[in-house]
Amino acid sequence: MADALVTASVLLAAVMATAVVLVRDPARQAIVLSGYGLALGVLFVVLQAPDVAMSQFGVGTVILPLIVVLALNAARRFEGHDRQHDQGHDRDRR
Repeated sequence: MADALVTASVLLAAVMATAVVLVRDPARQAIVLSGYGLALGVLFVVLQAPDVAMSQFGVGTVILPLIVVLALNAARRFEGHDRQHDQGHDRDRR
C-alpha cells in the first residue's frame, strides 16, 4: 500500500512539473507552479518528511508563486511606463 502511495505521489509531481513547463502564459504558469508545490508537499508527507513538507507548502505553494505574480505585474507596469516615456520623446522630436 505504501509503495502505491509513493508511486502515485511521484507521478502526480511529475505530471505537475510537466504542466508547469507546458503552460505558456506566465500568470497561468504561476498558478500551475502553486499546484506543483502542493504536489511536492504531498510527496514529502507521504515520504514521512513533515518538516520539509511544511516548508514546501509555505514556500512552493504560496510564496514563490506570489513573487512570480508580483514580478510580472511590476514588469508590465514598467513596460507601460517605458512606452509612455518613449511616446513623449517622439512628440518632442516633431
